[in-house]
Amino acid sequence: MPYQTIEGGRVPIRMWTDPASVEDVAREQLRNVAGLPWVAGLAVMPDVHYGKGATVGSVIAMRDAVAPAAVGVDIGCGMTAVQSSLTVEDLPDDLSGLRYRLEKAVPVGRGSHREPVDPSALPALKLRGWYDFWSEFDGLHHGVRDRFGRARQQMGTLGGGNHFIELCADDDGGIWLVLHSGSRGIGNELAERHIEAARKLPHNQDLPDTDLAVFLAGSEEMDAYRNDLFWAQEYARRNRAVMTALAQRVVTQRFGEKRCTWGEVISCHHNYVAEETYDGVDLLVTRKGAIRAGRGDLGIIPGSMATGTYIVRGLGNTAAFNSASHGAGRRMSRNKARKAFTLDDLVAQTEGVECRKDTGVLDEIPGAYKDLETVMAQQSDLVEVVAHLRQLVCVKGG
Repeated sequence: MPYQTIEGGRVPIRMWTDPASVEDVAREQLRNVAGLPWVAGLAVMPDVHYGKGATVGSVIAMRDAVAPAAVGVDIGCGMTAVQSSLTVEDLPDDLSGLRYRLEKAVPVGRGSHREPVDPSALPALKLRGWYDFWSEFDGLHHGVRDRFGRARQQMGTLGGGNHFIELCADDDGGIWLVLHSGSRGIGNELAERHIEAARKLPHNQDLPDTDLAVFLAGSEEMDAYRNDLFWAQEYARRNRAVMTALAQRVVTQRFGEKRCTWGEVISCHHNYVAEETYDGVDLLVTRKGAIRAGRGDLGIIPGSMATGTYIVRGLGNTAAFNSASHGAGRRMSRNKARKAFTLDDLVAQTEGVECRKDTGVLDEIPGAYKDLETVMAQQSDLVEVVAHLRQLVCVKGG
């Protein structure tokens, strides 16, 4: 669908959804962002909903400034997907054993590895500069310097909330591995420290929302944040790569190397900042709950734990700053979902999916999310569909 434009401040708000469907608090957040003195453009994805400071599902382009709260506290959160040579005919009728093995291989929730993952033990892990990456830890914010051991043990772990590992089948019966996670505890700590620092700066004192406090280009605070931000984004990318390799090993060991081979890995952030140029102007583009969808870019747009996932290719729509939604987006808060649904509802809505069906994941029930098919239809000018997947196994941390 073509976007709709809402006048709301220094820049128009370009919205890829029905404006009437956006809750009032989210609309207010969008107007606040559109009125910032540094904003150069604002694009709103069809999965938009209320978030901290800035809505989830928003793409904010700024000149010489960035708002750390608009990135979010899970810096670099994103998706990874890879297709296997397996088909649904290869899988056993009972998938609980596969779920158990995946949960054992990848710590979930608050779990960590007892010892840091050894990259040399994972042939599928094709990451360069492993030791150079960790050598940069001492250059991070002084407040996290004692978190080195914890950060290494959390590398290759899932976390909780809406993070997941899934085995899915495409419409041709091919089996895919799909996962969603971010920068874990270290990314959260870095984000919180910089958000707090931004709030105290003099130029942010008159903002309508202190969560929109920014760092300005050329300042020491901006330089420090960019250093930590880009490191945390790389941590998140590597975290997903390690989990992918661990999960691939589980599946390969179960079916054998001759039966199970793997294709190219697709990976995309959806909570991050990128340096991009539009109409000859260098901008800092914050995607919070949005993926890059430049022409030819492959991306991943999930629904919920039982409503499917889309592998997509970007169409390069510059009106959206080459972006698309990061998923279906929530239609109700976690607290509201827990009150609105029962365990029987969860069992019914996840029928046919091997997954947890307990109170720990009730707030992740499919009914708490927007309709994925509607979201996809609203961004047909942003992405084209490469593959449609349905969940068979879903691992969550709760």
